[in-house]
Amino acid sequence: MSSVSSLMPDSGAASVAAETAPPTAARGAGNGRTLPATVAGQLRERIIQGEFPPGARLNERALCDLLGVSRTPLREAFRVLAAEGLVQIEPNRGAQVVALSEANIREAFEVIGGLEAMSCRLACERATDTEIAEIRALTYEMMASHARHDLPTYFRTNREIHERISLAAHNSLLKQLYDAQNARIQNLRFVSNENRQKWDLAMREHIEMAEALEARDADRLSGIMRQHLQRKCDAALKTLGIPPAAADSG
Repeated sequence: MSSVSSLMPDSGAASVAAETAPPTAARGAGNGRTLPATVAGQLRERIIQGEFPPGARLNERALCDLLGVSRTPLREAFRVLAAEGLVQIEPNRGAQVVALSEANIREAFEVIGGLEAMSCRLACERATDTEIAEIRALTYEMMASHARHDLPTYFRTNREIHERISLAAHNSLLKQLYDAQNARIQNLRFVSNENRQKWDLAMREHIEMAEALEARDADRLSGIMRQHLQRKCDAALKTLGIPPAAADSG
């Protein structure tokens, strides 16, 4: 089997990967989701992608018009997002997107870094060959999006890879903790790839992750993941005007 790193784009190689890689698993709302859950999902994506930035107030009337729903499911969706730590609801003031402080960001990335590193170790021990093959295929798909400069598609595939690694650990409590913490920082992970050099480096790290998982090299995979998330943390702090050197000295 050829190494994943041999397919690192330039755009020509990635285009071939896009044509030959198996399709990704279906995303989005599945059958049977309630309306508030569907609305929460739509708002979650808009928050993650920066359409509603940290601190932004969520105008109920405008959102009802935008999403085509009444206030009742919208308010229930706000409560779902509040439980995830994405939104805060204030009496008589409505809902707004949570703005994390410097300390919040550092702590969140420390925790998610530990959880994902543990998932990596367990996935190397427990993942099925099929699960590994699916993660490899998603990596090819992500490479194609990277070559096209298609950040939204890249990021959706990126998220799915992290999700699949977490699932491949086959530890339901670890997955539950990962989901709860990851929801709070997804928007920060998205913003960090808007710098092209950082995006290129993140892509290379994901290729190395796929190689390490195929080799079932737990030390290598967990180490790459920790480094990957530390870079995301540095980029998130920089959005607050805190350069990596200052963050490291604290």
